[in-house]
Amino acid sequence: MKSTIWIAIALSLSATILPARAQSLYTPVFNQHLISEEVLDKKWPSYWISAPFEKKGEMLVNHFRKQIELKEVPASYVVHISADNQYKLYVNGCYVRTGPGRSDERNWFYDTVDLAPFLKSGKNVVAVLVWNFGENRMISQHTRGHADLVMQGNSAQESAINTDQTWKVYPDKAYTALTDWKINGYCAIGATEMVNMSKYPHGWENPTYNDEGWQTPALHERASYKGDQDYVGHWLVPSPIPAMEMKMERLQRVRLQEGISLNEDFLQGDQTVKIPANTKARILLDQNYLTTGYLTLQFSKGKQAVINIGYAEGLVEEKNTWKKGNRNEIDDKYFQGYVDRIIADGGENRSFTTLWWRTWRYLELQIETKDEALLLNDLYGHFSAYPFERLATFDADGRKELQDILDMGWRTARLCAHDTYMDCPYYEQLQYFGDARIQTMVTMYNTADTCMVRQAIDKGYNSLMPEGITTSRYPSSLEQVIPPYSYSWIGIAYDYWMFRGEDDYIRRLLPSFRGVMSWFEQYLKDDGSLKLIPFWYFGDWPASFKYGVPPREKNGGSAFQDLEFLLALQMMVKMELELGSKPMAEHYAHLAERTKNYIRKTYWNEAKGLYADTYMFSSYSQHVNIMAILSGVAEGQDAKKLCEKILLDKSLTQATVFYRYYLYEAMDKAGLGDEILGNIVFHTQNMMAAGLTTMAEMPEPSRSDCHAWGCSPNIYFYKTLLGIRSAAPGFKKVLIRPCLKDIKKASGSIPHPNGIISVAYKNGKMLEANITLPEGITGDFIWKGQRYPLHGGEQILKLR
Repeated sequence: MKSTIWIAIALSLSATILPARAQSLYTPVFNQHLISEEVLDKKWPSYWISAPFEKKGEMLVNHFRKQIELKEVPASYVVHISADNQYKLYVNGCYVRTGPGRSDERNWFYDTVDLAPFLKSGKNVVAVLVWNFGENRMISQHTRGHADLVMQGNSAQESAINTDQTWKVYPDKAYTALTDWKINGYCAIGATEMVNMSKYPHGWENPTYNDEGWQTPALHERASYKGDQDYVGHWLVPSPIPAMEMKMERLQRVRLQEGISLNEDFLQGDQTVKIPANTKARILLDQNYLTTGYLTLQFSKGKQAVINIGYAEGLVEEKNTWKKGNRNEIDDKYFQGYVDRIIADGGENRSFTTLWWRTWRYLELQIETKDEALLLNDLYGHFSAYPFERLATFDADGRKELQDILDMGWRTARLCAHDTYMDCPYYEQLQYFGDARIQTMVTMYNTADTCMVRQAIDKGYNSLMPEGITTSRYPSSLEQVIPPYSYSWIGIAYDYWMFRGEDDYIRRLLPSFRGVMSWFEQYLKDDGSLKLIPFWYFGDWPASFKYGVPPREKNGGSAFQDLEFLLALQMMVKMELELGSKPMAEHYAHLAERTKNYIRKTYWNEAKGLYADTYMFSSYSQHVNIMAILSGVAEGQDAKKLCEKILLDKSLTQATVFYRYYLYEAMDKAGLGDEILGNIVFHTQNMMAAGLTTMAEMPEPSRSDCHAWGCSPNIYFYKTLLGIRSAAPGFKKVLIRPCLKDIKKASGSIPHPNGIISVAYKNGKMLEANITLPEGITGDFIWKGQRYPLHGGEQILKLR
């Protein structure tokens, strides 16, 4: 019977919705208007270049320079640049940008940059720093092994910039991958840096630097676009994202000093600190909040002095633990974090800046001088993250604590978004699709940005395994599989379709979504339940979920598994009906109905009024009952009663930080949206009381202090309290159903593909609602069960 269904489905599919695997999904791209056709679809004249005789696997750092002469400064001078692993670009000594965004060898990004603002008539020097951490690189970094560079002019005007043997290269032996530090817990960021300043080419990026002794670079393959016939190098794809934000950020407080005397003036760049010869010194500095960025230390003299710079989210109460206590407190605590190391050469005006960005609230400098005093001239950071523009606004009775919660969540979202979304900036810097489902919703409720959400969807597509499912995270040079995160990937695309539309884009992805569902269907039993799903079936981090895995029986028998499958089927039905194949929609609808009936029959415990985790009825969780509400297994008053029960029954396995997103979604669906604000305030203020400035990964003790899966407030303040929801693909219809409870005045706005949606409420004996929708957008307003039509433009409703 199953094969007959699939034959019918296959015959019904149109060839237009079956994309070739070689087809790139990266459209539109950032700066596409600057890219010439010759660059997009022809092999480039430029070559990948590196230092000669490089040994793959080692940490490699190369400095490249090229001098170009210009009679006059052109209106534009567009170049395309990429490197393996990463580059920093300078023109005439001025920093331009860092890149490329991380991806994989089959989708290697190049950045498009207009250098004209940095050029002058006469001699110009383009300088590029490229590094490859080799075997010690971060897990999110793919590589072909060389620290190589490619730069291509956009047209004949810029052809002098093309990388070839007219460039010069200096292989920098000052750098060593530093791995002798230890932090507790899984860490995927790779090695840090040790720099011997006596071997560093100081001032190499400046036009006046003498590069006469530099080498001629080694030529590798010519650069080429993705899709070139039989091409064996990096498959180049235009970057879909803009350059990261870079903004100077100074440290705030000196918390501890030993063997040294300094004050706050040093942190503002107004004091030079002298550390005498043959001295051991320690300085603990506090940013006051968690941040991400590139740290710079400027210093002089101090030949052979060793400077260790440590980075930590918070100090710990016990060594080799996550027990941090109040993050604002340092007494009787230990510093535990990763380290960069500098060996001074005794020269004047030396400057160290990290190759890659770091994460810190606290910095610890441990310094040991030798026979010469060391002068610390300045220390500061440059904040770096994805350049989101926050457009959403919110106010409720002028309550500052609510704005503080939103600001805390927004800081978390910013620090967990760089060239990809990431679970946490300190420990892993990996884009997990389960986390990204929440992060993308934060993005769409708070910004007009589409680039970041699309890169997450595209990365899921790039991660697809031959079996049909995605990996848990991407990019990642180390494959890991969390099967439900393939559902999350489909969910990200579904949410994007509902909030931003782009039917053609989602339609091209449908065959891959079907592949994911087919992988799960191989474990589907005749009764509608799933066998035991292999790999790491992560669900959440309550203590009773061993390694985060919910209770399951040996043969499956897991309500958690079956409900996630059901929710994915329901999304697929909607997308297939609108964008794909009616037979496929009918197929998924049939499976969904069968699985739903099985869940109701097998896991419901009438005596407890709850759905059990497995058919053995030995454990119960909020998680399973949350999904029962979201999937419609429990409906209407039954769903409301169930939701009230799981909020009150503390004997259930409780949802932790990650799963509260789904808890709030279930509360909203069950008609308990008025209770969401109190729940958010309770949990977030507990974090604030512990000195956290970002949302933690899990209940205390938490490994990571910054996990964007905890940013639910930055969705539900707008979705539930203000009540703004998408009611049709592309946000073409709006549903507004506010949950104000005791709030007397509330107002706010969110971005919409056609403009801004804004609301303002006065809630007393009657409700006055002032609502403005973009022109051409319609919808409904729901208050006390009554529905009122909305139209584009401003409207005022007065309701009892």
